Amino acid sequence: MTKDPQAKRKPENCAFVIFGVTGDLTHRLVMPSLYNLAAEHLLPEKFCVVGVARKGQSDDELRDSLLKGLRQFATRPVDDDIAQKLLQCLTFVEADPKDPPSFDRLREHLDSLECAQDTGGNRLFYLATPPAAFAPTARELGRTGMMKENGAWRRLVIEKPFGTDLVSARALNAELLKIMDEHQIYRIDHYLGKETVQNILVLRFANGMFEPIWNRNHIDHIQITVEEKLGVGHRGGFYDATGALRDMVPNHLFQLMSLVAMEPPARFDAHSVRSEKADVLTSIQQPSREEALKNSVRAQYLAGRIGDDAITDYRKTEDVKPGSTTETFVALKLMIDNWRWAGVPFYLRTGKALGHKRTEVAIKFKQAPLSMFSGTDVDRLSQNFLTIGIAPTETIELQFNAKIPGPSITIDGVEMKFRYGDYFRVDPSTGYETLIYDCMIGDNILFQRADGIEAGWQAVQPFLDAWKSEGTNGIETYEAGSDGPACADELLRRDGRSWRKFS
Repeated sequence: MTKDPQAKRKPENCAFVIFGVTGDLTHRLVMPSLYNLAAEHLLPEKFCVVGVARKGQSDDELRDSLLKGLRQFATRPVDDDIAQKLLQCLTFVEADPKDPPSFDRLREHLDSLECAQDTGGNRLFYLATPPAAFAPTARELGRTGMMKENGAWRRLVIEKPFGTDLVSARALNAELLKIMDEHQIYRIDHYLGKETVQNILVLRFANGMFEPIWNRNHIDHIQITVEEKLGVGHRGGFYDATGALRDMVPNHLFQLMSLVAMEPPARFDAHSVRSEKADVLTSIQQPSREEALKNSVRAQYLAGRIGDDAITDYRKTEDVKPGSTTETFVALKLMIDNWRWAGVPFYLRTGKALGHKRTEVAIKFKQAPLSMFSGTDVDRLSQNFLTIGIAPTETIELQFNAKIPGPSITIDGVEMKFRYGDYFRVDPSTGYETLIYDCMIGDNILFQRADGIEAGWQAVQPFLDAWKSEGTNGIETYEAGSDGPACADELLRRDGRSWRKFS
């Protein structure tokens, strides 16, 4: 994450190795991101891409497939010259961690390619694969010596989900750290590639008016919402083994929460920032089984309509078990045990097949006393919210009270809104460009460290355990296209609060 976007430097020469190159993630996000970096002249001078998959194909077949995907998923018009230059540096290798000799051939291919392309031996390995392939692939990279740094850097990018619970996350961290050092591991979360998410740090610590009131004395509570209109679609098998909590909370939502709640880092570097973020997650209260059930909502969507699209009942989705207990919606109430946030609840919610697509952080400030307005027509004050909108539009909104013009004292809530697109030239992007670029220059400030990963899973483990013990008891339902289950409102209502209305 560079401090000055105008001062970005080209990364060092390297080879970019994509495992799972034939998959959806590569076509939708990785290659369009590489294209955008190429268009901005932010790829290395000497650069090559090696695609790896279990089923063989020719270099030209892979290039044709990726070009077709690029034209379908690119975030900007595709310049054929830039696209062809990028794809011409791509080669394909068939390899499977279940077939060790295939990784020996991959090593030989890379050695030969690096000599021919003069990439200096630097390698970035990107695991765009199912999670079950993470550890086996890393073991083969270790066995063949491809992760050894002998005068050249070697880095491994791992997608989410990183584990399925605390035990598996610890096991995967331990496995990786036997093979490589922590500084070589880049646990990617594409939310951190979004400009508005990165701007949370700037908003908090570069503006003197916010930090003095960013605490329990002035903030009533914080809401973090990630809503999706899409249902599970054709990912029934994967999603039914994962669910909304595992898929979203330990990574996306906790990344937002940690940026909002962290203490000021001593300096703007990876170690300081990631240490403060991990401290937040470590400080989340560990609820008892009863508290976990009381302070959580889980639900599945029923059949409904979103726009012109009919959505099938979740349990009738292909590859979903008929009696599935997997949640497609989750809401949590969390508390942080530290001086800054004692007594301030954090309400988190995320779900699929909802009526809106939005991601936002809403900070609700404590209400001003009404006493000075006694004897006037003022009987209530609007809520004071600072809302950071991340999707579908990138905004920062401040809601406050103002006098309505006229002879009497009447007050209503008004909004000041900052839109990124109104002030800055923002090229459409996938959100991965910044992250891939940072991987290549060795800046891991936007990537999770092992302790942060484990702290996140430790925070959600009590909810997973409590739900498992309950089985089908406590699973609510909501109609696809709605605002979610009504009991999610009750999570706040019993505290005298309510979710911020979407405007």
